[in-house]
Order: sequence, then C-alpha cells, then structure tokens
Amino acid sequence: MALWGGRFKSQLDESAKNFNDSFPFDQRLYRQDITGSIAHTKMLAKQNIITQSEGDLIVKTLEDILFNIENGNIDFNTDAEDIHSFVEALLIEKIGDIGKKLHTGRSRNDQVALDMKLYVRDNIDTMLHTLDSLLMTIDDIIEVNKNTYMPGFTHMQKAQPITLSHYIASYREMFKRDYSRLIDTKKRLNECPLGSAALAGTVYNLDREYVARELGFDKATENSLDSVSDRDYLIEYLFDLSIIMMHLSRLSEEIIIFNTDDYRYITISDKFSTGSSIMPQKKNPDMAELIRGKVGRVYGSLVSMLTTMKALPLAYNKDMQEDKEVSFDAMDNAIHSVELMNGMLKNIEWNKENMEEACLSGFINATDVADYLVKKGVAFRDAHHMVGELILICEEKNLSLNDLDIGTYNKICGNVVSDDIYEEISLETCVKNRKTKGAPGAM
Repeated sequence: MALWGGRFKSQLDESAKNFNDSFPFDQRLYRQDITGSIAHTKMLAKQNIITQSEGDLIVKTLEDILFNIENGNIDFNTDAEDIHSFVEALLIEKIGDIGKKLHTGRSRNDQVALDMKLYVRDNIDTMLHTLDSLLMTIDDIIEVNKNTYMPGFTHMQKAQPITLSHYIASYREMFKRDYSRLIDTKKRLNECPLGSAALAGTVYNLDREYVARELGFDKATENSLDSVSDRDYLIEYLFDLSIIMMHLSRLSEEIIIFNTDDYRYITISDKFSTGSSIMPQKKNPDMAELIRGKVGRVYGSLVSMLTTMKALPLAYNKDMQEDKEVSFDAMDNAIHSVELMNGMLKNIEWNKENMEEACLSGFINATDVADYLVKKGVAFRDAHHMVGELILICEEKNLSLNDLDIGTYNKICGNVVSDDIYEEISLETCVKNRKTKGAPGAM
C-alpha cells in the first residue's frame, strides 16, 4: 500500500507507477535508510513522543531487517515505491501498528535528504581509501625511479630531461589535491537534515541535535526549507569526481601513448590489456581507454544535476528524484576507474633503457647549452639565439648537441666553450643540476 493513498479514489496508472517508482535504483540506500530510522526512533523515545518499549521494539526490528537484507534473506523483488516505503512496510509487517509510529515527526523529504547525505559521506570515505591506495602505488614508483631518465614534453614534443620519479610525482600532486577536495566536501555536507520534515519542521518536540550526533554529523541543518531541497553537496561531490576523472584521463592518455610501438616507454601487463578478434598481434590498452571514456559519463552526471537543480523553486520537487541514478553511476565509475588505474600502475613494466635512449634525440639538452653559455658570460637572449643556430647545424649534419665538435661551438658562440660543456650537457647533469624546489634534481 502506498504511504500517501488516503485521499485518492483510484490507483496510480501502471505506466505512471513505473515512471514514478524509485525502488529499482534507490534500494541501494537501504543501510542509510535503516540507520537514519534507528537514530530517529531513539530520539522519539528519548523525547517521550513514543514509549521506550515501543522505541526498543522498533529499533530491534530495524536491526533485524538490516541483518537479513545484508545476508540475502529479504527479497528485493517487490513493487515498493521506494526504499523508504519498503523498509516501513517490512517493519509494520513484523510488529504491526507500533511500526506505524516510526514516521512520526518526519517526511520522506527529509528522510531521502538524510539517506543521500549518508550515502555520499560513505562513498567519499570509500573514494578516499581508494585514492590512498593509488597514492601509495605512485610513491612506490617514485622511490625506485629517482635515477630513471625520460623526456619531459611540452606541446607533445621533447622539451627537457626529467626522471620517471619526477614525472609520476606530478600525478601524485594532482591526486593529493583531489584528496583534499574530498575532505572539504565531506566537511561541508556533514550537517543533518532529519527533523526538517516536509519543508517547515514539525510540531513534535524533536531533538535534532541528538539525531545529528547519533549519525556522526557535526550539527543539525539551520533551515528546513534548504534542508529538504539542498543537493549542493551532491553537485560538489560530482565536481570532485569529475576532476579526479580528468586526472585519470590525462594519465590514461599518456599510458596509451607511451605504450605505442613508436614510444615503447612502457609495457602494459596482460592483466590489463585485451586483443583483437581479427589481428592476432594486437595487445590493446583497453582499460586505459575505458577510463578515458568513462570521464564523459561522470561529466554528464555533473551537468545533469546542475541542469535538474537550476530552476527548481523551494522546497522539495519530484525532479530531485533524478539525483540518484546519475550520481550512483558517477560514483561507481569513478571508484572503479581509480581502482583500475592503481592495478595498471602496479603491473606496468617501465622500459627504462628506451626512455633514456629517447632523451638522446630531440635536442632535449638545448636549454642546458644556453645555460652553460650564460655561465660563461653570454646574455641569455644571445645564448638562446646561438643555440638555435647550433641546432640548425646539427639537423643538417644529423648530429646531437653532444656530438658537435668544440670548433663549431666556438665558431657560433664566440670562443667561450671548453671541453667541460660535454659534462655540463650530459643527461645526468642536466637533471641533477635542476635543484630548485619542485624540480627533478631536488627529489
């Protein structure tokens, strides 16, 4: 029976019912819904709105329902409208009219607002744990690759030599910022909406701060209208997930590029690769490509929520039921993407010789030649021009700057170059001499 059927003369049209019901997707909120109901019941008993014995019976029965759901003893194959009516119907079925007292002093509006906040808070904790694991994997790569040289790029062209440690540490900084954003979001959302009822509070003597403490919130929300219509915390979390996915996508793109035959900087494990149905030689980086592709879905969830909320009048509107499917999809895909990236990085083979060999082409030490000339008293702008001329000569003769003879150097640079230039522009020196904070030589 619907929770709201008293003033209706006929049943909801079947197609309208299917369109309206949220149980197929909000059933995953069962733990949060029951946890919130237990806290609400304890408060009702404490405030003498129901008797202590009634409260104890309701709490015990709700705990039994939670246990049986989590152990697969309750069938979710039902025509319930939503998770709230499903749990309440089970409660009433087990203890009769006393179960009908559970909903005293609350509405499904503040109930679902609570459930979503609890779910998002739990999901943030899961994502924080998942990011922790990824950051530990990155730290392991950093630790053993401080002397593994590779090209650094700008505009997809070789720019200056760096180390693998320095390269992967850049993603550590990105994911650390992501971690920090999640902490901030969790702090902002941690106010309890339960007790706001439909939109204007209730006549019952509720202790909202007690419920907030029971559920681990910092405090109860301040305004009942805002409490039932607020989804800012969800939008903010989807934004956080979108940035995480953007960072994962950038790393995925480079994994895909570095894995190609033209680069061969890495070899992706068979555990995270697939093949072709027609080309036997193929070993495709499908997991990295899928992570890159999932970004669009997470971005879409954020835009969907922003669009849903953009013109909603106060307070609750049924439009807000649309917050769940897109958000659950984004949360699931973001967490799975971080987990997959962690697995890929743990199993990647870094082809160190290929990366170091790649540093020997593309005039990757050109800036270091200019810096050498500056040490010899040449103005940097003049040194920059001289090195440009040297590169033209190297290109004509198919040489690197390391191969160029001293005579040619001095012809272009005004007889300031000595044999020490070759040590100064060696790969190891180029990296180690960059010791400013944040540079590869400072690691």
